[in-house]
Amino acid sequence: MNNNLIINDKKNQDLFFICTYGCQMNEEDSEKLSGMLKRIGYERTDVKEDASIIIFNTCCVRENAENKVFGNLGQLKALKEKNPNLVIAVCGCMMQQKGMADKILKTFPYVDIIFGTHNSYKFPEYLNRVKQEGVQVKEIVDKESKIVEGIPIDRKSDLKAFVTIMYGCNNFCTYCIVPYVRGRERSRKPEDIIKEIEELVSEGYKEITLLGQNVNSYGKGLEEEINFASLLRRINEIEGLERVRFMTSHPKDLTKDVILAIRDCDKLCEQVHLPVQSGSSKILKDMNRHYTREQYLELVKMIKEEIPNVGFTTDIIVGFPGETEEDFKETLSLVKEVEYDSAFTFIYSRRKYTPADEMENQIDDAVKHERFNRLVDTINEIVARKNKEFEGKVVEVLVEGTSKNDESRLTGRTRSGKLVNFTGDFNNIGKLVNVKITKAQSFSLTGEEV
Repeated sequence: MNNNLIINDKKNQDLFFICTYGCQMNEEDSEKLSGMLKRIGYERTDVKEDASIIIFNTCCVRENAENKVFGNLGQLKALKEKNPNLVIAVCGCMMQQKGMADKILKTFPYVDIIFGTHNSYKFPEYLNRVKQEGVQVKEIVDKESKIVEGIPIDRKSDLKAFVTIMYGCNNFCTYCIVPYVRGRERSRKPEDIIKEIEELVSEGYKEITLLGQNVNSYGKGLEEEINFASLLRRINEIEGLERVRFMTSHPKDLTKDVILAIRDCDKLCEQVHLPVQSGSSKILKDMNRHYTREQYLELVKMIKEEIPNVGFTTDIIVGFPGETEEDFKETLSLVKEVEYDSAFTFIYSRRKYTPADEMENQIDDAVKHERFNRLVDTINEIVARKNKEFEGKVVEVLVEGTSKNDESRLTGRTRSGKLVNFTGDFNNIGKLVNVKITKAQSFSLTGEEV
């Protein structure tokens, strides 16, 4: 990668604006785009009208995200007419879909750059071509490329950071488009991961979240024989690092050695994100998830036995094709049995080129929404009750800054992932402190530093 392609006049420094859709992987991709732009002299702005470069980093997991991209691109036409030198770029998962890039260019001909998930590291080169040659650039790489190390990252936080340990997915759940847009599983070398984390710690970072579409598959394809549990134990030995989290785990691949690593390693937080998607074995089979309801519950039981204070979170899809009322009730009963601390809940969204899109027995939207509301009500009731159990307890919190809703209070999270807003010493921002919980809210805890 040539980072000397563009040299900006510092007296007239250009600004860029990035809008990110989707998951934590997309967030980290945007941090890298920001890092590359800052390295060549640009600065970030939160006001797109002030920007000379506007980037939409897209998601295609759900139709709603795509519709937002189309709507926001339409609004840029006036900005482009007002400032012909404005560079508009669209990238990310949505661009990897068949025919999508051409559709974007046809509908929004004022877009200057389109690229996909596998070649984002080349963005400075594309920008240079647009600015120097006045051309329109469209470059979508269909096959995943080798992992490119050393890309600069402009991280949102100076306390917590995402570190990707692997890319892609091999699971092909019938509802999911990720394997088609992110490619097959590729693991980063452990020494590169360790080096990145050590550098972050030297810069003052306290908490790392390891990312991968399926972190439990880590190690496949590497020359060195290493698995995810071994990597976790190595990371736990890094001096100065306070906390480690990870996501996402696929239930079919979460092994006991990973559970024991969480139990044994003092820096690994007692939090497990374990997407279930459905509580019905029949629906799970149709989803191609490779586990049953019973196997999932047995795994949960094992985790709770080894890690008593674990915080459980999950993903659940409502209204998958063929889901009956009885199937949905099985999801509700599983939620009540596991007692999640929070859950990401989704109404099934049809995605072209996925097997589920071709399935018969698509569920009526009204039925989907009614079931979704019942599920959310059930989860919220459980979360509120579990939060109530924290009242009077003292918990460890990493102080992240001031509360968004009340600047006189501090905010942070417990090891199990609970959000805590509390009164305390502002000099402790960036430190681990003990907080006594005085009141439980529906989605957070309130307390005072002790």
